[in-house]
Order: sequence, then C-alpha cells, then structure tokens
Amino acid sequence: MNTADLFKKQFVFSFEVYPPKKTAPIEVVYRAIDDLSKLAPDYISVTYGAGGGAATATATVKIADYIKSTHDIEAVAHIPSINLTRDQASSLLARLQDRNIMNILALRGDRRPEDDTSTQQQPSEFRYASDLVSYIKQIEAANPPSKQFNIIGACYPEVHPEAKDAESDLANLETKVEAGTTQLLTQLFFDNAAYYRFLEKARTANINIPIQAGILPLISARQGAFIIKLCNPTVPAKLQAIFDKYADDDKSFRAAGIDYATTQIVDLIEQKVDGIHLYTMNNPETATTITKAVYPLLNRTSP
Repeated sequence: MNTADLFKKQFVFSFEVYPPKKTAPIEVVYRAIDDLSKLAPDYISVTYGAGGGAATATATVKIADYIKSTHDIEAVAHIPSINLTRDQASSLLARLQDRNIMNILALRGDRRPEDDTSTQQQPSEFRYASDLVSYIKQIEAANPPSKQFNIIGACYPEVHPEAKDAESDLANLETKVEAGTTQLLTQLFFDNAAYYRFLEKARTANINIPIQAGILPLISARQGAFIIKLCNPTVPAKLQAIFDKYADDDKSFRAAGIDYATTQIVDLIEQKVDGIHLYTMNNPETATTITKAVYPLLNRTSP
C-alpha cells in the first residue's frame, strides 16, 4: 500500500520524526518510533537534513526501513532536492525502492550547511520541487504502477517565504501537482482560519488532491519562539496569551501548548479535513497525549 491509497479512507492521521543529531545514536529515534507505533498511525514520515550529505541520506533510509520492516507501518522518506544531482537522486530512490519504501515527500529544501558540514555543498540540478517530481516520473515511466513512487508535496497555507505573492505561490503549487504530486502536506500553522482560506483557494484553482494539515504542538516558550522566528506563522491572540502567561513556567506552557494543538486538531476534524500530520519532534509522550484526546472523534480505539 502507499499513502495515496490511505487517503481513500475518510481521514488520515500520521506522524513525523527526524534523524537524531550526530552525537546521538540512531537507536534514540528507533525507541521513539517504537512508542509512536503503539498509536497506530496511518504512516510515519522521516525528515532529511536540509544540508544534505550521504550520512543524512543513509539515516533517513535506515529509519524509514525500520518503520516499514519492524512495525509494518507505511513510511514516507523526505527528499530535499536542493543539493542533489540527478545521479544522487536516482541512487537514493533506488535504495528506497529496494526496501519497498514507495512513498516520498519531494521538497526543494533550504540550504543550511550547519546540518551537515562534512560534505561539499553541491550545485542543485533541481531548481524547484516540481523539477524533482518531474524527474522521478520520467525515470520510472516504464515501471508498472506497483513499482512507481507515490509523491507527496509540501504547501504553505500562509505563502512560501520566497514566493512573490499568494497568487504566484498557488501557481507554483499547481505546477507541482501537474508534475505528478498525488497529495499535499502543509507547513505548520497555528491559525486554522489561514488553512481554511488556503484550502478554499486551492480548490478554486482545481487543486483537488488531498491536503493534509501539519500541526506542531509547542511545548516550551523557547521552542515556540524559535519555530515562530524560523517559519513566521500567524500567532493568534490565544496562543500569544500562552507565551505571555507561561514564558517562565515550562510545565504550564507544555500543558497549554498541547491543549492548543489538540483544540486545533479537534476543529480540523469537525471541518472534515483530509487528515492531520503531527510534527512529533521525536516526542512520543506529547503525541500520545494528543492522540488519546482526538482518536475517539475518529471512531478509533484510543491507545
């Protein structure tokens, strides 16, 4: 099965994990996956360091393989194309295919050399994520459907930071879909109204593939401030009030942040969105708290 088949269900609930830092063993994320697997997600995605590098690619493949082979859960491997050559992309895809990992999240990615300083930065042969999508479809054109990748794309409810404006950002998204993307996953957001506005514009533009909402629970004021600076999402008054009240109280901030994310998800479920993708930050405890709260709304057995 691939994730495109999963979206034949009424609602998809999934998680994201990331490879551990170089100073930590890979077993750290394996243990997190072991706990997350008990929550029976529809799939788990694995990020790929934006700086690129062979070590990062190997970790992503190994973790995705662990998800698939050990827990029989669909795995999605992130592939940021910014530092990949065509040969490198082909090699990475072949490694995934050998392990029967047929779902990928095709990204352009951001240049952040600090993610992997051990390798020389490569000039990109893919200017946009849509170029990577087109290349994948091209090299596997002769394959039967069962041997073709399901390609997920990223989208930005509040406009990509490098886009000229919302209209050009939407046009770029259309190009990505036309290239062969079968579903979309949003960047994190804290204002559901922004997601609903984006969804309406996408449907008006005849982008009719599933668009899963990406949600990140904030568990500390420091983490939240970093995320907001990095991604520049709208901060609604209710969330700002959490920062103002609990900036120096980590325990209370965590409880309020989890409650805020849960409330977001409940509203999204009630509005019958295509699915939720929870950015877990490798924290199964937070994911468990939220999952237990929302699974009854989906007629799923709580873990």
